[in-house]
Amino acid sequence: MKDIGNILSKYQLKQSKGYVTREFQDYGYRLALEMEDASHVGMYIKLAKNTNRSLLEQARSFVLDAKTARSKGRLFMWKLKQLRDIKK
Repeated sequence: MKDIGNILSKYQLKQSKGYVTREFQDYGYRLALEMEDASHVGMYIKLAKNTNRSLLEQARSFVLDAKTARSKGRLFMWKLKQLRDIKK
């Protein structure tokens, strides 16, 4: 039987840029990936932190239903703005 330390020392873990420690960070990251807009992850994390989750989910659902969208990120932001204006 081998020591667990010896077994794990054979594997290299990937070094990431940062750590996800909060739920809104994870949600924002997953949202950015769904919108195929990985270059703007920070913006989605900030939206997840400061924006009502129901508005984000409505905009997300709208974009995922639009199969022919050229830019899912742009469509998401347009729908989110429209939902915010309606809420006012």
